[in-house]
Amino acid sequence: MKNVVLILILFFSSNTFFGQTLAQFGNHIITREEFLTAYRKNNSHVKATAKSYREYLNLYIRYRLKVQAANDLKLDTLPGQITELLNFKSQIVDQYMNDETSLNQMAKEAFYRSQHDLRLSYIYVASPRNSSPTDTTKAWGKIQQAYQALKKGENFGDVTMRFSEDPFVKNNQGDLGFITVFDLPYSIETVAYKTALGKYSTVFKTPGGYVILKKTAERPALGRIHAAQILIAFPFQANDAAKKETLQRADSIFRAIRNGSDFATLAKKFSGDNLSYQLGGSLPEFGIGKYEKGFEETAFNLKNDGDISEPYASSFGYHIIKRVTRIPVPSKLDQKTLNDLKEKIKKDPRIAISRDQMLQTILRKTKFNQNLLPDNRLWDYTDSLLKNKKPASNAGINDATVLFQFPEKKYTVGDWIIYRKSLRTSPNLTNGKTNSEILDGYRQAVVFEYYKQHLEQYNAAYASQVNEFRDGNLLFEIMQRQIWNRSSADSAGLEKYYETHKEKYWWKPGAEAVIFNALNLSSADKLSIDIKNNFHNWRMEVDSLASQVQADSGRFELNQIPGNGKTLAGSKITPYSFSTSQESKNKSVQFAYIIREYPSPSPRSFAEARSMAINDYQNDLENKWIEELKKKYPVSINENILKTLPK
Repeated sequence: MKNVVLILILFFSSNTFFGQTLAQFGNHIITREEFLTAYRKNNSHVKATAKSYREYLNLYIRYRLKVQAANDLKLDTLPGQITELLNFKSQIVDQYMNDETSLNQMAKEAFYRSQHDLRLSYIYVASPRNSSPTDTTKAWGKIQQAYQALKKGENFGDVTMRFSEDPFVKNNQGDLGFITVFDLPYSIETVAYKTALGKYSTVFKTPGGYVILKKTAERPALGRIHAAQILIAFPFQANDAAKKETLQRADSIFRAIRNGSDFATLAKKFSGDNLSYQLGGSLPEFGIGKYEKGFEETAFNLKNDGDISEPYASSFGYHIIKRVTRIPVPSKLDQKTLNDLKEKIKKDPRIAISRDQMLQTILRKTKFNQNLLPDNRLWDYTDSLLKNKKPASNAGINDATVLFQFPEKKYTVGDWIIYRKSLRTSPNLTNGKTNSEILDGYRQAVVFEYYKQHLEQYNAAYASQVNEFRDGNLLFEIMQRQIWNRSSADSAGLEKYYETHKEKYWWKPGAEAVIFNALNLSSADKLSIDIKNNFHNWRMEVDSLASQVQADSGRFELNQIPGNGKTLAGSKITPYSFSTSQESKNKSVQFAYIIREYPSPSPRSFAEARSMAINDYQNDLENKWIEELKKKYPVSINENILKTLPK
């Protein structure tokens, strides 16, 4: 009993603060969770302390007040705001149109499968989808005969030669060679990886027919390889003499490489591979199953980067292969590997499985409802309209009949008819499909489109990202109207602010100078010599070195002058001297030429203080505006909840 009580205490203590209000302005609240999410996102490198929490909470309240002011003015209804938000949604929505749970599961599955290459043999009996019932029965009977022969202990290869209808069986005896993940259709790959070494699978159906697989070997995955080749191709219809001459040419090129000749140069000159010779023989990175067995084995058997094979004979000619680099299969399922596999799955037909799971999730979330029409009413009605005929008077349905329904939208038979008519120009989308299959495709399209349009209701992460963008745009709009435009247009107010706060705008000790930024030390040295000889021509010198030098002239305070106001001699600045140069990490060099010294502080004129005054004036306007908003929306902070924030 004591343990049960302890567990309950721990559970409730971890959930006590969920949804609690940390701060409130008017009728609007800021929850503890909302604030922590914003704080962690914007203060990832700051240690969480009571002080940092309070400072950020004050900033966050100001932010929320400004956005609320924008909402009060209905700035979110401005055409520009609407357009930008729609564009943003269109850019990010596809990231959320996958079932992350199933996608992660498939990525993890692909990772574990990728650790091993499998060698497979197979028996195949054709039975395409459009086969007649008689042919289907015949094919099923034949594959069952093969399966029974295997169960009796007959050799897999012998059974393959007797029953398999693969056109290449005479050449390969049913041997597929080694495969790895993504090499085969997902359903076949799954059977292959689930079959025990040395064993064969049960009969399974593929779109083309019936198959039995046998796993004949398994090895650690070889990964991928980047290689280059020189192909000395056989002449057309080459006889034995021509093939022997081709080998002699390949041997002479191989010896030349061994003696130090450049592989890429020889490839450009002699290789018969029209796709790779211009690149010095470089081939796209490949894994197993890409090229014929002997070529891959020769490439993968090269031990080190830079190793070159002796001429290898294929049906095309003799290949001299160079290993450029070997890319091993990732051995650790880190986040990068997981993300890479997820991207690969999205481009693979197996994504349909994840999409099917996503569809089922959407159907539940959206409370989808389908009106199942009895008999063949929908098909008869559809066929009549597709043939431009008037439906029967007793059809029992019309264009207004609801077919699919969501809480906020209905799809009618009329919508379905429009969809079916649109498919007339794409017969490949309907050929070989039943009416039910076409309707299922329409239903899936409708469901995904509805979900995409209402995604903010169903996906919290998407809604958060959209709201963040919307609020950011509103903040910019309200600040532009309330502060920035006002401060820029109110020249009298700005000057009055300057006069009231003159004591803030004083020059510290410094100098009138020209500060030079040179791309490198040699450019800086040349420039300093030329300026020393004739300072009055410094603008011409800078212009002549425009791509290597930049300059800025004016009055600067000591801390703004390179070397903090020290001359090359190490003393304080003096007129007509150079400051100490500063070299940055990127090797650029900064130095100054001093024209006049200002040893004592002095007041800045309005023109000199303008940029500083504008910034301060904007802050002043903003602070006064925030005080007005706080009167409209009184702010309160729950100090007890604030103290509970994790340190």
